Formats: sequence, C-alpha cells, structure tokens
Amino acid sequence: MKNILLIASFLFVVSIPAMAQLPSFNLGIKGGVNYSELKSKSSFTDKNSILGYQFGIWTRIGGAGLYLQPEAYLGTKGGKIPIIFQTGGNEVEANGEIKFTTLDVPLLIGTKIGANKLNLRFMAGPVLSVIVDKKTTINDAYTSIQDYKNQALGLQGGAGVDLGSLSVDLRYEAGLTNISKSTKYDQKQNLFHLSLGIKLL
Repeated sequence: MKNILLIASFLFVVSIPAMAQLPSFNLGIKGGVNYSELKSKSSFTDKNSILGYQFGIWTRIGGAGLYLQPEAYLGTKGGKIPIIFQTGGNEVEANGEIKFTTLDVPLLIGTKIGANKLNLRFMAGPVLSVIVDKKTTINDAYTSIQDYKNQALGLQGGAGVDLGSLSVDLRYEAGLTNISKSTKYDQKQNLFHLSLGIKLL
C-alpha cells in the first residue's frame, strides 16, 4: 500500500508540468444588445439602424497565449428601408423596418493580456448567420421578406474584458455576403454588439 501511494505521488508530481501545458477551457452564457443596419449601394437612407438583442452560449479554449472561442446565440438584427410610392400624383417616401431573428455561430481567434481573472482580450473571426424568422412592416406590394436569403457570412472583430467570472465584449460585425435575392439591391448586414457573459466553468 505504501509503495502504491509513493508511485501515485510520484506520477502526480511528474504530471504537474504536463497539466500546466494543457489548454484551459471555459463555458458560459451571454446576453446583450445589437445596433444593426442594412448597408447598400442603392439609395437607402443613411439612418436605417435598429436596436436588437442576443443571448446564447460561448466556450473558450486557450493555450500558448492564444484562444479559440466558438459561440452560438440567437439575436435580432435588420434595418430600415425607404418605401417610395405614388399618392395624388406625388412621390411619397416612408421608412419600413425589416427584422431578422438569426442563429449566429462565430468562430473567433483571440489573445489576452493579463491573468485569467482580470485581463484584456482581442478577437476576430468569421460568423455564420442562419435566419430563423423574418418580420417586416413593409407592405408586400413594395417588397417581400421572401427576397432574403436564409443565411449569410460575416466577419467579427473587437475587444473584451474579463473580471472574475464576468466577461464583457464589444464587437463590430461586417457582412461579407449579399443577403438579398433581388438583383436590384446589394444588401449586407452590419452591426455593433455589446454583450455580458458569465463563466459557468
């Protein structure tokens, strides 16, 4: 029995350096707000941003000064689009709102400065957005929500701060693909989002 304890103690001491080299792993939940707009080269209004939300889960796998952060969260985004129609022989312009509910799956690569409990982080990476719901205040006579694709690719970049079990991120997301099926418009979804995360592991 004594020999077994000695061997077990020796193996534990020897394994400490190896354990220190293993990547750290964190799992958490997050929630926040989105400030989004539909960017287009057409005659869209410049003031077309809307406020939305996001909530979901995130993981962080780190090692050698770098970390990989996959996430999955539901969020709302979209924008305002001007509607031009004829009334009484005159052209009248009004704003309609298009809002998407999306499942977003970013895959971020980042680095951090500081300790695990208090640090400053920087990250960037691609994001896949899958539209699970579409709503509009625009009459179907002018535009159709069916004219939008069911998924889009984007690129996220930003910074974050960890304070104990809390994690705060501020990111910008730029759309890489046109989400409109129409040949008339080239629309890309751009947004800022601010989120608060809580580490569970």
